[in-house]
Amino acid sequence: MAEFIIGEHDFLLDGRPHRVLAGALHYFRVHPDLWADRIEKARLMGLNTIETYTPWNLHEPVEGAYDFTGMLDLERFLRLVADAGMHAIVRPGPYICAEWDNGGLPAWLYRDPEVGVRRSEPRYLGAVSAYLRRVYDVVTPLQIDRGGPVVLVQIENEYGAYGSDKFYLRHLVDLTRECGITVPLTTVDQPTDEMLSQGSLDCLHRTGSFGSRATERLATLRRHQPTGPLMCSEFWNGWFDHWGDRHHTTSAEDSAAELDALLAAGASVNIYMFHGGTNFGLTSGANDKGVYQPTITSYDYDAPLDEAGNPTAKYHAFREVIARYAPVPGEAPPPAKPAPEFSVELDAGAYALKAPESWGTWERHEALPELDELESMPRMALYRTTVDSDVPATLVLGEVRDRVSVFLDGQPVGTLLRQNHERALGLDKASGELVLLVEDMGRVNYGPRLGEAKGVIGGATLNGKPLTGWDVLPIELGTPPDAAPTPDGGAGPVLRRARFDLDGPADLFLDTLDWGKGIAWVNGFCLGRYWSLGPQRTLYVPAPVLRAGANELAVLETATAATTVAHFRSGPELGHTEA
Repeated sequence: MAEFIIGEHDFLLDGRPHRVLAGALHYFRVHPDLWADRIEKARLMGLNTIETYTPWNLHEPVEGAYDFTGMLDLERFLRLVADAGMHAIVRPGPYICAEWDNGGLPAWLYRDPEVGVRRSEPRYLGAVSAYLRRVYDVVTPLQIDRGGPVVLVQIENEYGAYGSDKFYLRHLVDLTRECGITVPLTTVDQPTDEMLSQGSLDCLHRTGSFGSRATERLATLRRHQPTGPLMCSEFWNGWFDHWGDRHHTTSAEDSAAELDALLAAGASVNIYMFHGGTNFGLTSGANDKGVYQPTITSYDYDAPLDEAGNPTAKYHAFREVIARYAPVPGEAPPPAKPAPEFSVELDAGAYALKAPESWGTWERHEALPELDELESMPRMALYRTTVDSDVPATLVLGEVRDRVSVFLDGQPVGTLLRQNHERALGLDKASGELVLLVEDMGRVNYGPRLGEAKGVIGGATLNGKPLTGWDVLPIELGTPPDAAPTPDGGAGPVLRRARFDLDGPADLFLDTLDWGKGIAWVNGFCLGRYWSLGPQRTLYVPAPVLRAGANELAVLETATAATTVAHFRSGPELGHTEA
């Protein structure tokens, strides 16, 4: 057992001053069989602590149904941290931002229009309390004073940028203590007077989030946190990417200099991110400050460990800086080896418009429903109705969230994109079966648009007349749709498969450069989205999802691919870095 407390000037570990040297590593963005490897590489860089968020929307995907297994096994993750001789910081939110779908808040929470998110509203407090109790069931026994690794727990997340409800923060503190959390509690906000004042309570230890100008920002933090250790609990050493934008990188030399300045000032630090990992599945979020910008699948973040867990120039630069202030192990991780390169032909495919019944079950709706109004709240669905106009017509959708492809009698008419503020199409022919493929590209994770509904919002009209009588087919995407082949081909979304053999498991990089837009799986594991908009050009395939012998690739193409050949490359390609 050990004691970890906040002293007059420092964190105190068993009564001795202790500097927290932490790195962010999100267990839910890394295959669990790779957790120990990533944790060990953090130790070898000189870190003594691993920090992680917990994603409410994954741990409670359906209200009252919890999941702490597989990639969500928080207990296993924290025990691996302890096995490495390291400490842990847990940030359970309930809001985490993290460029994560809906900032980690579950979509079902918003089905009640009266719910008051991130404030002291009874329905929300009831839901968040139930969730946090389950998280603390895991965390409480693993605190440092009970022989575990957890030394700090965060309350909310950058709350000063969102609200100022002190009763809400007090509720979270009281619940956390009631659940047996005895380690120090922290908050984090950007170092502005307003945010630091609004986002915390005096009973909590304030920390800052920034990536530069350490002296200035620590001074601001000190005004609001007059005693105890200074800590940058999100030292931004890289950045994330949006579809259609460039790949963001930061100079290893410049980032190391900023880290040096922070440590020279005596502060503790959490490097965000030490290892970003991947937004596997359909978990990436989005930003919307007037223009909707969905986040890419890779969360490489230009971090010290790249997306595949290999050390970068930034890793070695940070290691050298840390060695000036703390002991660093003598050994370092080896450099990356090239991944296997090969190509495989995809099959003729299963076309959704040819045999939709093999993709799911139709539901009847009189009015065009939003995706969130469907029972399963799917990320993708087909909508069909019949139109009958003897003159050319204009199809108008209320609002597109986030992508709608339009087909008439099985032929593509056009695609409407939210980021282009598109919602209307002209139809030369306006008679026949009208089909919409509606896609959710990721929920906004920051700002006032948290929790917004997905799909077509506000219905559809043809030449000003409402379209009614819709059949809706939700498409489940956790695993590849079990769709029957349609060798005669056609238009619309198509699922293609290929088999390939390996001598044994190895990291792979699937090249998507010549494909349009879609989702890929390997052996049923969802790698995430790809899109020709870039910048990302490869999808990371972690070795543990592969096996010696036969493996299966499945690709759901929702636009148009230039080739039906799948290429695997020797390394990642995350796109151009110039604006």
